[in-house]
Amino acid sequence: MTYKLSKIAEKIGVSYEGSDIDIDGIHTLAEATPSQLSFFNDSKYALLLPETKAGAVLIDAEHAKMLPVSSIALITEEPYLKLALASKLFAHTLSTVTQEPKRGEHCDIDDSVRFGTGVVLGDNVTILAGSYIGDNVTIGSGTLIHPNVTIYHGCKVAERCIIHSGTVIGCDGYGFAHTKHGEHVKIYQNGNVVIEEDVEIGANCTVDRAVFGSTTIRKGSKLDNLIQIAHNCDVGAHTLMAAQVGLAGSSRLGRNVVMGGQSATAGHLEVGDFTTIAGKAGVTKSLDGGKTYAGFPAIEIRLWRKMQAALMRLVKNR
Repeated sequence: MTYKLSKIAEKIGVSYEGSDIDIDGIHTLAEATPSQLSFFNDSKYALLLPETKAGAVLIDAEHAKMLPVSSIALITEEPYLKLALASKLFAHTLSTVTQEPKRGEHCDIDDSVRFGTGVVLGDNVTILAGSYIGDNVTIGSGTLIHPNVTIYHGCKVAERCIIHSGTVIGCDGYGFAHTKHGEHVKIYQNGNVVIEEDVEIGANCTVDRAVFGSTTIRKGSKLDNLIQIAHNCDVGAHTLMAAQVGLAGSSRLGRNVVMGGQSATAGHLEVGDFTTIAGKAGVTKSLDGGKTYAGFPAIEIRLWRKMQAALMRLVKNR
């Protein structure tokens, strides 16, 4: 869907000066195109302002002068809140309309499976009883969907994946802007989830859709049961996760990361390739690859073991 910028400004209560351009979506400063709206609410992203290609940016007056001439400044003291209001305009319209999917050859689909519109299935796809496949979902050849799986609209599942019972792909990420009075305004999650080939996801997992762009689980990764992947995460190829792992929003894992049971990350951090994170460890900052970490906050495991030994000696000597 496309709106005139003047209409968006009117809807969210922001005035502006400049051309009345067409806006067809929202994205980050780094990724936005000339037909998209973006926002600025954190000074650590100030270096992105002169380079952004966004057609318009929700921004405070102090930083507006840093925008290129190609970007229209929408001046506001609450850019994040205005983003939340604008996101609703671009949200997918949900309905109960169902349509027979476009099927490849030799698919085996239980009669109780319900489809939205525009679904595309590859060859040899199997979907067992009680699952729901939303609008414009694509599922690659040879993929197996166990009973009672839900895949929300716009998500993409590649070839030879296995998704176990009770898992939800593409549910809304946990995103809210806050008013000055402490009210919480929903940021509509208008991205999707992309699951690459040969991924297996256990039972009762949740993979949240992105705010914009994609939450991605890359090829060959294997997820145990009861795992939460938050919005805009990027799980590297051939990653292994044991049960009850949790990734906060915009966590980026390199390839062949191993996460033990009940370990977790804070948001907006990176974990390098071939990293191992021990069970129950809490990752609070970005980690170099090729090492093993433990504890909370997570530190290299050799140092953690020394700390535990020293602590035990202190207790015994009391």
